[in-house]
Amino acid sequence: MSDRRIRVLIAKPGLDGHDRGAKVLARAMRDAGFEVIYTGLRQSPEQIVNAAVQEDVDVIGLSILSGAHNHLFPKIMELLEEQEASDVLVIAGGVIPEQDIETLREIGVSRVFTPGTSTQEAIQYIEEQVGGSDACKST
Repeated sequence: MSDRRIRVLIAKPGLDGHDRGAKVLARAMRDAGFEVIYTGLRQSPEQIVNAAVQEDVDVIGLSILSGAHNHLFPKIMELLEEQEASDVLVIAGGVIPEQDIETLREIGVSRVFTPGTSTQEAIQYIEEQVGGSDACKST
């Protein structure tokens, strides 16, 4: 197995202006040994995918509270396909209604973490899906 650390891009798509949860998750992932890139607020799908491709990430973590996930996430998945980056694991978190989760899974979002999910659960999921060196394994 490679010694390369798992690279994660944390993104806030759309007009969502609240990023506390994304920052908490980014810090927890960094503390677990991941290499984390945080794009900041109000990112377009194009900005997110371009950053993911440029940074050669293993995972894109989308954090959304605005309710625009059914519009923004399909565009992100489409752009990843166009950029031949559909092998990037895409996960999501935030306020996403239960009835929308299956639709997001059908378009390729691997997992949706709802409010109250522990950071450790998200980290463990990424480790299981992507793997990585022992340096990435959380304690």
